[in-house]
Amino acid sequence: MQHIKNIAIIAHVDHGKTTLVDALLRQSGTFSSHQKVEERVMDSNDIEKERGITIFSKNASIKYGDYKINIVDTPGHADFGGEVQRILKMVDSVLLLVDAFEGVMPQTKYVLKQALEHGLQPIVVINKIDRPNSSPEQIVDSVFDLFVELGANELQLDFPVVYASAKGGYAKLSLEDENVNMKALFDLIIEKVDDPSGDENLPLQMQITNTEYDDYVGKLGTGRIYNGSITRNEEVAVIKRNGEVIKSKIGRIYLYEGLKRLEVQTASAGDIVTIAGIDKIDIGETISDKDEIKAMPLIAIDEPTLSMTFMVNSSPFAGKDGKYITSRNILERLEKEVNHNVSMRLEMTDSPDAFIVKGRGELQLSILLENMRREGYEVAVSRPEVIIKVEDGVKKEPIEHVTVDVSDEFVGVVIEKLGQRKGELLNMVQGTDGYTRLEFKVPSRGLLGFANEFLTETRGTGILNHTFLDYEKYKGDIVTGKKGALIAMESGTSLGYALNNLQPRGILFVEPGDEVYEGMIVGEHTKENDLVVNTCKGKKLTNMRAAGSDDNIKLAPAKKFTLELALEYISDDELVEITPNHLRLRKKYLSELDRRKLRNQIDRNLDN
Repeated sequence: MQHIKNIAIIAHVDHGKTTLVDALLRQSGTFSSHQKVEERVMDSNDIEKERGITIFSKNASIKYGDYKINIVDTPGHADFGGEVQRILKMVDSVLLLVDAFEGVMPQTKYVLKQALEHGLQPIVVINKIDRPNSSPEQIVDSVFDLFVELGANELQLDFPVVYASAKGGYAKLSLEDENVNMKALFDLIIEKVDDPSGDENLPLQMQITNTEYDDYVGKLGTGRIYNGSITRNEEVAVIKRNGEVIKSKIGRIYLYEGLKRLEVQTASAGDIVTIAGIDKIDIGETISDKDEIKAMPLIAIDEPTLSMTFMVNSSPFAGKDGKYITSRNILERLEKEVNHNVSMRLEMTDSPDAFIVKGRGELQLSILLENMRREGYEVAVSRPEVIIKVEDGVKKEPIEHVTVDVSDEFVGVVIEKLGQRKGELLNMVQGTDGYTRLEFKVPSRGLLGFANEFLTETRGTGILNHTFLDYEKYKGDIVTGKKGALIAMESGTSLGYALNNLQPRGILFVEPGDEVYEGMIVGEHTKENDLVVNTCKGKKLTNMRAAGSDDNIKLAPAKKFTLELALEYISDDELVEITPNHLRLRKKYLSELDRRKLRNQIDRNLDN
């Protein structure tokens, strides 16, 4: 077996995983001296680059001395925890990155818990030690406390520590050492990470941890070879998740060299490889010797906590922007997504034009929607709903662990607002920099629509993080105090004169010149009830005192929504219309007559 080290990099979002991989790739000689390499080279997806977050796990390989180090960069956001769980199955250790300023965060706890449960012995990297007001030694103490809290064994508690600045390109075993390069971290990986277990002389066993589709070679499956070896054109057995065995043939085999896939004829135990040629391969399934069939244990994945209904866009503007607008187009795209995203589920509904998608959180679902709109899809979606369970006759709901970093002056209002949403304060630590850290247990329902309110109440200065904790007994009704909507009464073009007259009624979402349609939400009412308004009403041309009097109209800037904020904002009777070029809020029933009939029906049912 060749000298191999398989590691994953885990951390809370924005603690520097991808930047660290960049530094390791550069200093290992993976790139030639004259080669221009962009920052965050592992984040190849457009949305990843724009948002500065990792969404999809990535593989890379580094040559260091006689060793080949396979590195997997994992997502840091809680919504992509399914990715993290799969990756940990195919590595022998992890680099746990912790920000030297922010310290332990919710996702730090989540990813470390997963690593410890997999029996891995982490190497702790205290990153961003060059950041002003950082306290690396205190952070090491808090990391140790976290290990203890999570039930780490004696070997895991004896974790090595390295202090680093991924951005500066250096790592060192002591804070007093010089800032030179990443050698200290490379040496630590070689010394502390176990060699891959497994025997290349045993029958083949490989488990698939990720799938994707290539236009040229078809479906690709990535995973680790645990035993035996695999050869191009070899006949193998594919053991499905339900136990069914399918005979198939390996088309192509790829290893990683730097960031590139390198086609090879054979690979053996310890290697992380990507294979092509098996169309019906899914995550968690085993590739086995055709004559000695032996399955690997299935990968356990956290269940979805949030659902959303995807529908064909039925607005009057349907088909103006998008390339893919039919139910068949949407269904095929969703089926493709759930095939490689193991933490998502797809369910049919009574309607052929509507599908239920279940996922780990709003961000995961909004990333899917953002990718779809960029690919040319049009779709309408409902408000996200948490998934309620009934166990032994007890109604249970998902609970989130919430961490808030907020200026001291806003502590009271944050506690009040989360208290209204059934939040339970667990801990409060006042810092020396004028900020306080608050920890809560909050029902997932209570966080829907809270992000926008939180930013408003903290004047955009607060930081909110949350991760799934557990299912607990249902906490009762939550009253959020959401305002009513201003609803367009007719289709047409919004006019400045009409919008100016509507300003006292609430906050507007449209500007002069925007196209609207009947039933479209054009603003937020100052009161709790909905109000039908006319945004297309022009000024009468009689008795006009000045031809240019419209120039004097002063409109407040229209409120604009990101996709996440739009999903959070809508009510149960509303939808978000998503097209390649537009985000619009609308009522499910566009006609005021239809909405009135529905309200009357609800009232009659309540009376009965």
